Amino acid sequence: MKKYYTRVCNFYYGENSIKLIKQKKSLPLNGNKKISFDHIEILSRNSKKKIHIKEVKNLTKNLKKKIKKDIKIITQKKNNFSNLNFSKIPNIMGILNLTPDSFSDGGKFNKGNLGYEQAKNLFKFGADIIDIGGESTRPKSKIIKKEIEWNRIKKILTKINKKIVLSLDTRKSEIMENGIKKGVKLINDISGLSFDTQTIDVLKKYKIPFFIHHIQGTPLTMQNNPTYKNVLLDIYDYFEKKINYVRKNKIKHNKIILDPGIGFGKNLKHNLNLISNISIFHSLGFPILLGMSKKKFIKEISGINDSRKRIGGTVSSTIFAMMQGVQILRVHDVKEVIQSIKVFNELLKR
Repeated sequence: MKKYYTRVCNFYYGENSIKLIKQKKSLPLNGNKKISFDHIEILSRNSKKKIHIKEVKNLTKNLKKKIKKDIKIITQKKNNFSNLNFSKIPNIMGILNLTPDSFSDGGKFNKGNLGYEQAKNLFKFGADIIDIGGESTRPKSKIIKKEIEWNRIKKILTKINKKIVLSLDTRKSEIMENGIKKGVKLINDISGLSFDTQTIDVLKKYKIPFFIHHIQGTPLTMQNNPTYKNVLLDIYDYFEKKINYVRKNKIKHNKIILDPGIGFGKNLKHNLNLISNISIFHSLGFPILLGMSKKKFIKEISGINDSRKRIGGTVSSTIFAMMQGVQILRVHDVKEVIQSIKVFNELLKR
């Protein structure tokens, strides 16, 4: 039986969105009246068709049932967690790498009090949550011992003000458990819960919110000619399987975030396909995160190689993602990105 997928499109924002919803001309995304849509794209492995929401009634019986179910999921309000407010688009996750070798800011904050000061700055600039990591997962990076990883992050986890909400970027269950005991509110495992067989037990034990992240291969191998039949639908199917996996392991809560893993086992074509069609993942019923900050696809488009000079590409991709209803953006330059969002939102009012 052919499988169909629903991608929401043709979004409206701000007062215009509220007005159209009131007139029953558009539907709210996740119950948020400030962003709505009036078209969907119906996809399969060999076809796609864009229709107005009023045309759903004209579909065949089984397809109409499927699409109505997806639309119901897409329009349902999300419950907030981990200091993330899903009535606000987007939430900002600030990146803090306490590593000597991360691709953008390796070695910048891993000495003395620099990491602690940067965490305070990211919070002051407006980050809703800060993602702390002690192991680089850049392309070609190797696994480090858990003792080294924990030593890099334990001081800041102990010292940081509890008002600052922390996410922990790690693949190792022991690091997760130690971090949770220190007050971490969200787990970000880039392996898609696959690296450590004990990870699922830790998530279940503490009932903590977590990411389901997509990666093809490992950081060491992920950029060795990544291939997909259809990157968009392959990753959608991957998320479905992972959601089923956590449910089978008796994790019942919905405090889960989906991250398609831009740059993690994807080439330029894959990344652009994912970003431009990111709204397909709304039909899975969970918040979406995109981590595009300073990544290689910006250099490949612009020709600028220095990762510290990719703020322009970061800002433009941020605004695009925001216009597709992406709920969380993971960024290095919190101050600049929030400035761009404020200007964009103010212009929408005019």
